[in-house]
Amino acid sequence: MAHLDIDLLRTFVTIADTRSLTRTATEVGRTQSAISMQVRRIEEITGGEVLLRTVRGVELTARGETLLRHARELLRIHDAALAELTGRSLAGAIRLGCPDDYCIAFLPVLLREIAARHPRVAVHLVCAPTTHLRRMLRDKRIDLALISLAPGDDGETAVRHEKLVWVGAHAHAAERDGSLALALSEPDTLDHQAARRALDGAGIAYHVACESASKDGLLAMVRAGIAIAVLAEGAVPADLLILDGEAGLPPLPVLGVAVASSHGSGDSLLVGSLKALLVGALSAA
Repeated sequence: MAHLDIDLLRTFVTIADTRSLTRTATEVGRTQSAISMQVRRIEEITGGEVLLRTVRGVELTARGETLLRHARELLRIHDAALAELTGRSLAGAIRLGCPDDYCIAFLPVLLREIAARHPRVAVHLVCAPTTHLRRMLRDKRIDLALISLAPGDDGETAVRHEKLVWVGAHAHAAERDGSLALALSEPDTLDHQAARRALDGAGIAYHVACESASKDGLLAMVRAGIAIAVLAEGAVPADLLILDGEAGLPPLPVLGVAVASSHGSGDSLLVGSLKALLVGALSAA
C-alpha cells in the first residue's frame, strides 16, 4: 500500500505556507529540482495534482487543500509523539513578527524565554508595524506576530494592554508657529490615527513633521527636540519624557496586545507551543 512519509508531508506543508518552490528549497535545505521531485511523488501517491504553477508562485488545488488539512494534523501528532517519547525540546525555525514598540518593551524577555525553553529553535525576526504584520500573517510569510488591537477590536484575544503616551525630549511640546510638530508612524497605524484623532477632538493645531515605519527615525526627531511622538508606555526610552498632561495634550487610548498566528500554522506543534509560551510570557510581563 502506498503511503506518504513524514518528509514528503513536511515539504508539502512548507510549500503551502510559502507558496514558492524556491523559498521551500531554501527552508528545507534541498535543491529546487529535489523539491519538484517530491511534489511529483506526492501527486503519484495521491493520484492527482496538488499544486498549480502560476506566474506568482504556486497555488493549491482542491486535492491539495484536502491534503494540507490532513498533513498539518499528521505532522502535529507525529512531532508531539516524538517530543514526548524522546524528551527532546522542539527544534526548527519560527518566523516571528513584532512591532518596533514591542521590540523595545517585550522582545528581550520573549527571546530569552524561547532560548531557555527551546534552545534548538531558530527565530527569524521581522520588526514592522501591525498593519504590515497582519498582511504577512495572511500571506503566510511569518508564523507568529505580536500585534496591536484598537479599542473594541475583538478579532484576537488581548493578553495584555498598553497605554499610548505622548513622548518628547523636553517637558514641553515641540511647536512651530503655533502648530504642534509630530513624528508619527505610517498613516494606517493605530498610534498615528490615535494621535490625530485626539488632537482633532481637542482642537489643537498640529502638523506631521515626520512619518516613518521605523521608530528609530521618529525617535531621532524627538531627541532633536523638533517633534513629539506617540509610543506604548512600556517602550519609552529612559532619555525621553512622557508628556501626558503637559501643554494641554489630550489623553490617548489603551491598546490591546495579542499573539496571532498565520492561518493553519497554529496546527503545527512548534507554532502552537511557541504561541502558548509567548502568551504566557506577555501575560506575566
